[in-house]
Amino acid sequence: MEHVIEMLNIRKEFPGIVANDNITLQLRKGEIHALLGENGAGKSTLMNVLFGLYQPEQGEIKVNGKAVQITNPNIANELGIGMVHQHFMLVDTFTVTENIILGKEPKQGGRIDIKRAEKVVREISERYGLSVDPQAKISEISVGMQQRVEILKTLYRGAEILIFDEPTAVLTPQEIKELIQIMKTLIQEGKSIILITHKLKEIMEVCDRVTVIRKGKGIGTVNVNETNPVELASLMVGRDVVFTTEKREPNPKQNVLEISGLTVKDPRGINIVNELDLNVRAGEIVGIAGVDGNGQSELIEAITGLTKSEKGTIRLNGKEIQNLPPRKITEQGIGHIPQDRHKHGLVLDFPIGENMVLQTYYQKPFSKNGVLNYKEIYKKARTLIKDFDVRTPSESTLARALSGGNQQKAIIGREMDRNPDLLIAAQPTRGLDVGAIEFIHKRLIEQRDNGKAVLLISFELEEILNVSDRIAVIYEGKIVAIVNPKETSEQELGLLMAGSKRKEAGETANG
Repeated sequence: MEHVIEMLNIRKEFPGIVANDNITLQLRKGEIHALLGENGAGKSTLMNVLFGLYQPEQGEIKVNGKAVQITNPNIANELGIGMVHQHFMLVDTFTVTENIILGKEPKQGGRIDIKRAEKVVREISERYGLSVDPQAKISEISVGMQQRVEILKTLYRGAEILIFDEPTAVLTPQEIKELIQIMKTLIQEGKSIILITHKLKEIMEVCDRVTVIRKGKGIGTVNVNETNPVELASLMVGRDVVFTTEKREPNPKQNVLEISGLTVKDPRGINIVNELDLNVRAGEIVGIAGVDGNGQSELIEAITGLTKSEKGTIRLNGKEIQNLPPRKITEQGIGHIPQDRHKHGLVLDFPIGENMVLQTYYQKPFSKNGVLNYKEIYKKARTLIKDFDVRTPSESTLARALSGGNQQKAIIGREMDRNPDLLIAAQPTRGLDVGAIEFIHKRLIEQRDNGKAVLLISFELEEILNVSDRIAVIYEGKIVAIVNPKETSEQELGLLMAGSKRKEAGETANG
């Protein structure tokens, strides 16, 4: 079987850390090959070496049997290698077409021939089943559509080998189905794919082989049809992983959060949260299930003070908190794990230690008369790093240098340490591996068992069903149903999320 890519004994080091320790990966023509590992195992680093963003200290790369030196991404493109990054590399104010042709624009008489470019984009998108509007602005299209633009960018440059870096981390269940279909079409068209992921369900569904790496070392390559999720999880983490969340029956007490008639407008003046009612009690986890864009983000922003609400009330422990400044709301007893950890969770260019006190730096012992006490800040950080298993070379390492899972554990440590009465967890396990997911679910249940209220917002229905004690379904800015996780299914939730009434949804889901 011919190999289109061979990465042989690759070693990549950064100051104080060996990210890839003599890893070998071989991709066959026409296969979808998964690269599986925990957050921080070295998956993205290995692919950045293949794409020319990093240079390895040791090892050899062969493309179609020939040894090559890939010193930058342009050389990777020339060799037919394209990469769809986890954090999209798109210009928000440009159109779909302008983004796709950027740096490789078709010219006529010295000017960019945008009509020809749009025609080419249409042709490629039709050929691969990637329907997008070539004239739409990036800022106006969904995350799933933006990802299609990233894929089209690589195909426009003639990629034969596509690297997908955690492509489903930010997609809704429907968009994931569509992406899997797109990958299958690409393979039928003769492409080969490397899929960086830690979602075992997707590997079992779409991949041919899987290479597992753990803590920077290659553990081995297995055929997907000869393995199972349990075996893959233990190869990846190095121990047995529990997939179902163990928890005792909830013992809910008084209401901690009470929302009544809440309305929030979007920038265009349209009601995106629409007279919404919801309560969360002490000692329970309420999960919000809904398709992205039905008001979840705006609801969280209104509770945490990041967005003004038009009308309605938000009460925490009986006190009205709507439209108070975010710091005041935090001090009333709310912890917030934001859905975008880079935008709202961390200051990426600060050390991880300083990120650990972003909510409390102005209080004693971290500050006195407006002067920061770094000794106390870093002492606190070391405790949280240990308690929440944040894997970092030291507390002085920049937050940007940590893997997504470790960034998330740092945020969760910071928010839970303050012992809030209400913990809002928005997409808390987005982009995380099974080991980190298991850890975070345990911590959320711990909060609940300590008599705290937890509001969980997630697009992963499995997570919502697994962790919640009650599920509130949001549709067009309203809570349309409250269901018991034990008495519902993914199918019924999916139908409710699409606007079906409870009775219809139950009948359809039950066939």
